Amino acid sequence: MISIQPSTLQALGQAYENLQQIITDLYVEFEKAMENENYGDASLLQSRAERLFEEAEGILIVIAEQENG
Repeated sequence: MISIQPSTLQALGQAYENLQQIITDLYVEFEKAMENENYGDASLLQSRAERLFEEAEGILIVIAEQENG
């Protein structure tokens, strides 16, 4: 396994936290769109949130591998 610099690990942690906030924001807007029966927007918001969630999980895996490594 490749060892990464602490600053890189910190940047990944910050990116993960930022993505989590964006995901939360998207899901809040998704709920609003559903309440307003705006299903097209709701679908778009949900799919983007899910994609970002997958990316955030990938970052978390990299962090965990480095910390356990």
